[in-house]
Amino acid sequence: MASDFRRIFHLSDIHFGLENNRALDWVKQEIAEKRPDAVAITGDLTMRARHREFAAATRWINSLEAPVTVEVGNHDMPYFNPIERFFAPYRRFRGMAEKVEKELDLGRLAIIPLKTAVRMQPRLNWSKGWVSNRALERCLDALDALPSGTHALVAVHHPLREVGTQGTALTKHGGKALRELAKRNVEAVLSGHVHDAFDILEKTSEGPVRMIGAGTLSQRTRSTPPSFNEIEWDGEKLSVYVRNLQDVDTRDMQIDDVPENALPPRQEGEPVAPIRQVPRVDPPIH
Repeated sequence: MASDFRRIFHLSDIHFGLENNRALDWVKQEIAEKRPDAVAITGDLTMRARHREFAAATRWINSLEAPVTVEVGNHDMPYFNPIERFFAPYRRFRGMAEKVEKELDLGRLAIIPLKTAVRMQPRLNWSKGWVSNRALERCLDALDALPSGTHALVAVHHPLREVGTQGTALTKHGGKALRELAKRNVEAVLSGHVHDAFDILEKTSEGPVRMIGAGTLSQRTRSTPPSFNEIEWDGEKLSVYVRNLQDVDTRDMQIDDVPENALPPRQEGEPVAPIRQVPRVDPPIH
C-alpha cells in the first residue's frame, strides 16, 4: 500500500579522518532532495576515534535532514586511551547521544539496534564482533514490544556471521542472534564493517534471515567504490539499490559472501565484485 511506503538510506563506515568528502557531499544532497524516512548509520564513524574525527562526524550527522539512528563500530572505541575505553567508551558520542542505538518507529516498519562492538573480549582481535547476552536481550525485548504486524530492520555494525568461508571466527554469538531473529518479524539485518555491499539470505535452524551490508563512504575501499544503500519498503517487499557515483549496477556492487575484514582481497578465492576495483595498497591511516 502507498501509505506503507518507506525509504531508508543505509550508510556505513564513513571513517572521518579518512572520509571521502565528494561522496559525503553527494549523500547529504541526496538526503536533502529525497527526504528519506530514516537514515541508518551502521558504525565506524571515525578512523581512530580521535576527538577531531568525532567532532567532524557529529557536525555532519547532525546536519542531515532526516531521522537518524547510529550504531557504534569497532573503530569508534577509544584507541589511545585505555581508561576511557573501559570506563567511558561512548563519551565521544555525546554530541549525538540521542541518535546512538536509537529505535525508529516508521509506522508498520521499525529500526531496532543490536550492539556488536564491545570494549573488550577474550580474544586478541578486538575489532571483530561480539553479541553479548545483554545486547541480544535488549534487542529481542524491543522487537517483542512492537505492535502486532510491525516489521523490523535490525541495525548492527558487524555482519552476524559466526564463521567465515575459510573457518575464521567473525561475530561471536552471531549465529545465536540470527536464530532468535529468525523467530521474529525481521525483514533484514543491516550491517557494515566489510566496506563492500552485499544482500545475502543466511540459513539458520529457525529459518532464513536476510543480511544486507552497506559499503563504505571513506577512502578505505575494498573492491567497490564508495556507496550507500537506498532501501525501499512497500509494506510487503524490501528492495535494495546500491547507490554510487560511478553508476555501477547494484548487482555488480554486491559481493557474494561476507569477507573476514575490510582489507582488499589478498588471497586467491577471496570474494571480489565483478568491477574488481581493488586498491594496490591500503590508504594510510595516520
